[in-house]
Amino acid sequence: MQVGVFIPIGNNGWLISETSPQYMPSFELNKEITQKAEQYGFDFALSMIKLRGFGGRTQFWEHNLESFTLMAGLAAVTSRIKIFATVATLTIPPAIVARMASTIDSIAPGRFGVNLVTGWQKAEYSQMGLWPGEQHYTDRYNYLAEYTTVLKDLLETGVSDFKGKYFQMDDCRVSPHPKETKLICAGSSDEGLAFTAQYADYSFALGKGVNTPTAFASVNQRLEAAAAKTGRDVQSFILFMVIADETDEKALAKWQKYRDGADQEALAWLTQQAAPNAKAGATTNTQQLAAPESAVNLNMGTLVGSYESIARMMDEIAEVPGTAGVLLTFDDFVQGVEDFGTKIQPLMKSRQGQHEK
Repeated sequence: MQVGVFIPIGNNGWLISETSPQYMPSFELNKEITQKAEQYGFDFALSMIKLRGFGGRTQFWEHNLESFTLMAGLAAVTSRIKIFATVATLTIPPAIVARMASTIDSIAPGRFGVNLVTGWQKAEYSQMGLWPGEQHYTDRYNYLAEYTTVLKDLLETGVSDFKGKYFQMDDCRVSPHPKETKLICAGSSDEGLAFTAQYADYSFALGKGVNTPTAFASVNQRLEAAAAKTGRDVQSFILFMVIADETDEKALAKWQKYRDGADQEALAWLTQQAAPNAKAGATTNTQQLAAPESAVNLNMGTLVGSYESIARMMDEIAEVPGTAGVLLTFDDFVQGVEDFGTKIQPLMKSRQGQHEK
């Protein structure tokens, strides 16, 4: 099973809490995390793109780096780990993304990939005059299909003459072009999974619940059904937060502390922003992100326990058909990657021989 780290490009990582670790994003912080992950044999590092946060007492995600420039810097200070940047497709034309990908590929040949997001938080785009209107919620995957067609043309052949509703290319050229750039999509709606099965190489999906490591299995099944229609082999990486300590009791105490300190003002903003897109149905990522039961960490799957317990649950995840790997966040990223590499990974049957490559 592959393991990746979802590096903290925004302040405070993925905990919307006044009692969790408080920190600002920086290149030095993300370099330390990514180099440590590479040291312990992690397979990839991925950064999101976020253009406006949720406010609140913690100013959650009000402070963010930019994904492509950050990952270009990390590509230059690593040698093996794969590097994925995220593009907000409403903000950058596909031909420019292809050229940026070509440039980063020259820094880290064969190690770079792109995560595609359609955009769901209206405030991110309306502040710049880039919000296309409420119809985007229903038409976003049609837009993304054209965007990705142009991007793949340029990445794979260096030329695109695509003519569509949203994009019209006129002998568009990108050279040099990388030989292989993996594409990822994180949509979990039926429409999103259909898009992934047609255009992407991997799907990112949210884990579900606390200490229910295999609860995401239905998403893999839905992706498998979608891929069967396209005849393509597309596998899932599942997003989990790891909160570990020497004992289950100590880890659960930390988790409770973070929940007790939840930034309610920021959570209310999240719910408000997610509501229009969440109307698309219970299978959307935003429906899960904004659900009230445990939104303190955006309702991602959460593994809380001793190092031994985390290793056992990781091995359970690896057994779910269609799972290529996990994408991990931590409450404390520097210590979390260190503990995973030295105390959890050596206990995992699914990662034997992976630590300290």
